[in-house]
Amino acid sequence: MSTSDVLSTPGHLTSVAARGFARLSEARLKPLGFGVGTLPVLVALEEGRVKTQRDLARFARIEQPSMAQMLARMERDGLILRTPDPTDGRSSRVALTESARARLPEACAVLSQGNDEALAGFTETEAEVFISLLKRLIGNLDQLVKNDVGDR
Repeated sequence: MSTSDVLSTPGHLTSVAARGFARLSEARLKPLGFGVGTLPVLVALEEGRVKTQRDLARFARIEQPSMAQMLARMERDGLILRTPDPTDGRSSRVALTESARARLPEACAVLSQGNDEALAGFTETEAEVFISLLKRLIGNLDQLVKNDVGDR
């Protein structure tokens, strides 16, 4: 592989696309008081999938210290409330505020519109295949990371 071919690899191209999506999403979410990094947490809490910091970190695929910082910012910004966990005094339960819950549908609509615009010119079948391939790629990467971390 030549040096210039590196810029056409799946790793580089998905990274460029991810940064583009992040910039677009941040610009559109900011007026609603959200950041792109908080969306997985907000959605998980809205859907009732998780309730603790540990579960949120696992769900969002980030480390506990990073999740703690994110939750502190979200609490400061009035997006979440934390209450002591009645079964474990060392942890707390996390819930959306009514304000965040009320704004979340608009945030999801804004993101959906951005995704639709980014996929302009794709047929419905192409978009479905693209999403399916990305999910497979993420699964492969998760397995590779798990194997590499397990080797250490």
